[in-house]
Amino acid sequence: MEARAQVRFARHTPMKARRVVDLIRGLPASEAQAVLQFAPQAASETVYKVLSSAIANAEHNFNLDRDTLFVSRAWVDEGPTLKRFRPRAQGRAYRINKRTSHITVIVESREPKGRTR
Repeated sequence: MEARAQVRFARHTPMKARRVVDLIRGLPASEAQAVLQFAPQAASETVYKVLSSAIANAEHNFNLDRDTLFVSRAWVDEGPTLKRFRPRAQGRAYRINKRTSHITVIVESREPKGRTR
């Protein structure tokens, strides 16, 4: 069983958010939270909140045990770009692109390796 959480229109560039998401893909959920908690990137706080929401969704909606969860899939899609203009010399204007991203995290339940059925 898998549970997902998504944040849309996050004000982080997709490339920078992907660097953070690549750190946690495939890790156990508790270990991924620890990695994100101490990651220096600005996007790690947003990804941490999405991961926590996915874990809460798994516990509340599907009655899954928090200790058996791992990050099965996580990705970042590009959202709409806010286009702004900055005044420059001699009456010119330069465009500034403020990029947004959609961050999705899916956690899945897996039996611990030491346990047998």
